[in-house]
Amino acid sequence: MSHFIKLILIISFLITSCNNTEKGGEITLENPEGMVWVEGKSYTKGAKNNDVFAMMREKPSHEVYIDGFFIDATEVTNNQFKKFVDETGYVTIAEREIDWEEMKKSLPIGTPKPHDSILQPGSLIFNDQIKRVENMENYFQWWRWQTGANWKAPKGPGSNIENKGNFPVVHIAYEDAIAYCDWSNRRLPSEAEWESAAQGNYINAVYTWGNEIDLLNSNANTWQGDFPVKNESKDGFEMIAPVKSFPPNSIGIFDMIGNVWEITDDLFNVNYYSELSTESELKNIKGASTCYNPSNPFEKQYVMKGGSFLCHDSYCASYRISARMGVSIDSGSDHTGFRTVVTPEMLLNK
Repeated sequence: MSHFIKLILIISFLITSCNNTEKGGEITLENPEGMVWVEGKSYTKGAKNNDVFAMMREKPSHEVYIDGFFIDATEVTNNQFKKFVDETGYVTIAEREIDWEEMKKSLPIGTPKPHDSILQPGSLIFNDQIKRVENMENYFQWWRWQTGANWKAPKGPGSNIENKGNFPVVHIAYEDAIAYCDWSNRRLPSEAEWESAAQGNYINAVYTWGNEIDLLNSNANTWQGDFPVKNESKDGFEMIAPVKSFPPNSIGIFDMIGNVWEITDDLFNVNYYSELSTESELKNIKGASTCYNPSNPFEKQYVMKGGSFLCHDSYCASYRISARMGVSIDSGSDHTGFRTVVTPEMLLNK
């Protein structure tokens, strides 16, 4: 549904007058600009039976019902985030001085303090100069810490976002996304809401366009070729792409798969799905109560969804609706962004 079309929500309520007379009424809400209405529906959350790339942390699947909500049609862009920063003076985590005492809380006890020249504001960027890798399990081979990298300088000093206002904002940590949400009267989606939106008019699809892997390159910005050494760019983009560069899903939402990972409001726990009941439909589930990732046991992580321009079937194949990974609460990168949601109740109570 186009965001230019007014969505009429009929909400029953009681108006109590001074003489306690009860009356019925109607409230009309405008479709928020740049957002899409996701109907409340039942669908299959998690790994699908026909998904050959499904990982254990996506299993077993479970039936859920999620109430309706509005979601951004695109990832939050540089222009949108700049407006937030201009109005509030907000400074992102990647721009702040590093507090070693705070940082070491998420590291193994006894971790030595790095040299002060390393403990400088910055963020993770993809190493696009890598020529070969020794072991695909060691992702540090294609990631590097870049001092001075942040949302305004995605590749570090000397880079900028000039003429890239319609690109997804990146180098955003969970705290930064929450600050933007507080300013805009929005919130981050739960993982279940995110999957509901990604499914669109489907209820059991592997991808946002259905189940056909052959349609990947025409529907999402991902990696083609020899990851992480050579990207053949068959989809038209070597790295990050402007929003709306690919077709929307069946209800008008863009880039839910590929381009940049999207932070959600659910804690990441690799065992969460195995702890859920599969006996009956679950309604409006909110995610794990505790974080657990054996690969990063000292970090507090949130679920991120959708994969990015770096996704390839030789590594994570995270260009699937059920794919999920954890992102540290205080970390961003040049392939991580976010989008927001809002409910009718939030709009009425603002």
